[in-house]
Amino acid sequence: MRGLFLRSIDRKEKIVIFYMDRNHQVTQRYIRVISIQDQSLVAYCYWRKKLRTFKLDNILSAGSLQKKVGA
Repeated sequence: MRGLFLRSIDRKEKIVIFYMDRNHQVTQRYIRVISIQDQSLVAYCYWRKKLRTFKLDNILSAGSLQKKVGA
């Protein structure tokens, strides 16, 4: 996952994460990673429309977004 987060920083790419919040609810978030700290990352959250801090331990999975291919 760390490689994906670093690529999001370098290329300013939007990625998707599944995140467990403090109430143990799993949410899907579309983010662009700004920086990575020891135990968290700072990212722009497209759902909340602002910078958010996400605990790395609470990120259940992460992936890149598929590019749409037109016909």
